[in-house]
Amino acid sequence: MNQYKFIITPYIPSYAEQTVEMWRDSKERAIGQKEIHSIENHINFLNHILPEQFQIDLALIDDKVVGMIAYNEREISQLYIHIDYQGIGIGQALLNKVKEQSSGRLTLYTFEVNENAQRFYGKNGFKIIGRGHENEENLPDIQYEWKSK
Repeated sequence: MNQYKFIITPYIPSYAEQTVEMWRDSKERAIGQKEIHSIENHINFLNHILPEQFQIDLALIDDKVVGMIAYNEREISQLYIHIDYQGIGIGQALLNKVKEQSSGRLTLYTFEVNENAQRFYGKNGFKIIGRGHENEENLPDIQYEWKSK
């Protein structure tokens, strides 16, 4: 068992800056390129655009943002874990919660260069249903689907 105790809680805007910094660092590590949007635009997206279609939950350790997931009953839009806290079960806990609240089917996209994410989703019962590059980064991506048994 890991030594970290984290809690999952609904997103509140007072965590915006921490959440965006964690998200940007994690994404940059995953895809090997810098974020194309400014911090201000990213915070605006998190606070005003993402919540229109998605519930956002955070994983916190001692009031520090170590993970975030944005989802609805059919789709996972974002899932990022702090680069210093990957591989200890935070992503798993966030994903399990979303699966429980889902319609029984979830889809998501991940970047083809992000092999860690592909392993994670494969291990969690997601199957590849499409490939393309419909993203702002113009990188090849993979669409996954999960169905409950």
